[in-house]
Amino acid sequence: MIVLNILYIIAGIAIVLVGADKLTEGAAAVATKFKVPQIVIGLTIVAIGTSMPELCVSLVSALKGTPDLAVGNVVGSNVFNSFLIVGITALVAPMTILHSTVRKDIPFALVASVLLLLLCLDGSLSRIDSIILLLLFAVFMRITLAGAKAKKENENEGAARGEQSLLEPSRVASEEGNMPNEAGREMAMWKAALFILAGLVMLIFGSNLFVDNATEVARIIGVSEAVTGLTIVAMGTSMPELATSVVAAKKGNSGIAIGNVLGSNVFNILLILGTTGVICPMQLNGITNVDFSAMVISMFMLWLFSFTKYKIERWEGAVLTLAFIGYVSWLIYNV
Repeated sequence: MIVLNILYIIAGIAIVLVGADKLTEGAAAVATKFKVPQIVIGLTIVAIGTSMPELCVSLVSALKGTPDLAVGNVVGSNVFNSFLIVGITALVAPMTILHSTVRKDIPFALVASVLLLLLCLDGSLSRIDSIILLLLFAVFMRITLAGAKAKKENENEGAARGEQSLLEPSRVASEEGNMPNEAGREMAMWKAALFILAGLVMLIFGSNLFVDNATEVARIIGVSEAVTGLTIVAMGTSMPELATSVVAAKKGNSGIAIGNVLGSNVFNILLILGTTGVICPMQLNGITNVDFSAMVISMFMLWLFSFTKYKIERWEGAVLTLAFIGYVSWLIYNV
């Protein structure tokens, strides 16, 4: 029986990922049709689209009365991103970090992590807490869009190339085909609408399939929903980030991975938990301060290592990877 549940979990992840891709492609085609600037498409539709798996899984989990699964998904995903994804990527190829990333982007992601820790000290994520997260997300988007426009102007003037920031995942998405290419720009409106509808249906169906079976697996093996969310669910929904980062590293663009991780972490906390908490305030039971602290520590270590010659070396990647293994081992030991 548990084997069937695991197969359903894998199927749920696959359906959610395909659904997010189709929804993003359709929405980007519609935006392009209405002359929305490509940079805005990248920073909004594509960026939010790549966060759809985490958003749908967390929202469905909260609505089904499993808040630990919802919050565990976000906290676990961020720990997975900062420790394991950056660690593995640095092992593949040392990561060069720009000064702007160290001075602005990583601190912003760290502030978001600390804020979540403070808001959840009372064991809950209220509607007011969630509104605070969404307000900070609005500030983040405002700053990001302004920076993107300025950067675009600089690029048009032949300024420095290869600038790295939280915006990079969107740019990579464009290059890799997640944003509409020439064919995508000519997509018929009926086809774009069909993609959006199909994507939404797949996201909802896949999320329900995933959450139901993850909860059942947790019940069968006797672990809490919190541990399931922090491990199985978090790793499953973070697979796109892992794939993107490793591929980028192999292509000699390992710096892209840091932007991928930071963007994902900020979206996870501010947008996903903010939206989920506004719709369905959550009372936490199994997610402890240790888990929130692990998330903060992972970001702090990432920031600390970035200061060393503005580069994350292979040995530092190994330390991050071992830290992740240690955290997961602690979770398993304390089941």
